[in-house]
Amino acid sequence: MQYKLFQADRISFFSLSSGSCGNCYYLGNAHYGILIDAGLGPRVIRKRLSMYGVELSSIMAILITHDHFDHIKSAGYLGEKLHIPIYATREVHRGIANCPMIHNKLNGSTKYIEKGKPFQIEDFRITAFDVPHDSNDNAGYFLEFDGQKMTLATDIGAITDEMAYYIGKANHLVIESNYDEEMLQNGRYPYYLKRRITSGTGHLSNRQTAEFLANNYTSDLRNIWLCHLSGDNNSPELAYNTTRDQLSLKGVEVGQNVALHVLERNILSAKTEF
Repeated sequence: MQYKLFQADRISFFSLSSGSCGNCYYLGNAHYGILIDAGLGPRVIRKRLSMYGVELSSIMAILITHDHFDHIKSAGYLGEKLHIPIYATREVHRGIANCPMIHNKLNGSTKYIEKGKPFQIEDFRITAFDVPHDSNDNAGYFLEFDGQKMTLATDIGAITDEMAYYIGKANHLVIESNYDEEMLQNGRYPYYLKRRITSGTGHLSNRQTAEFLANNYTSDLRNIWLCHLSGDNNSPELAYNTTRDQLSLKGVEVGQNVALHVLERNILSAKTEF
């Protein structure tokens, strides 16, 4: 069945969970929606969707960013048991197939995409783009719908020119703010893990994200969600305050010029409509 977005339709976005405990995001209208990543158990996904009146039967597709388990946990079950198409690049699908913790191997639900080549799911026009991370072919997503534009980029080692291009086009942005640099430096993580996190294929710190946003803010940007916070080396308050303060230094006031949200770990977020 084909649905069409009407002017009166409101688009909703919320996070079912964000972080190494599991990642899953929802974007949709009153008729249908899509998920980005499926890093929670299927029962949890179903329950948290239902909190906002969303049925799994209304999910038209799942977009996968990369093949780390906290992003793909339920991909096999949702794809093969519930017949929801799973969209990812060939390399990411290969990683999912080779993951020993995925018991329902994808077959008929597999949908291959190419970075830089737009594809359509109902009225969502979607373009995947490259994101540097130590996984198989990590992707961000740029989504266009009803005259609006959303960019989602998580698990980011560094912000590239290509990423900056898609972030710069967004009205709504979901971006990683993984760790506080001082907490990581002084924390209990072993050296090799600290080095991995701070490498060009690891994660972005609060400072890196905040400075990029402050230096590249445009008046078209209406919402920022900070995602994938570390449970050991960050806090929602630190992430929020770091970005708020950097934006303020550039004359961009949170609550006036842009809305700033933090997506917490393993918690259903507030729903934003636009």
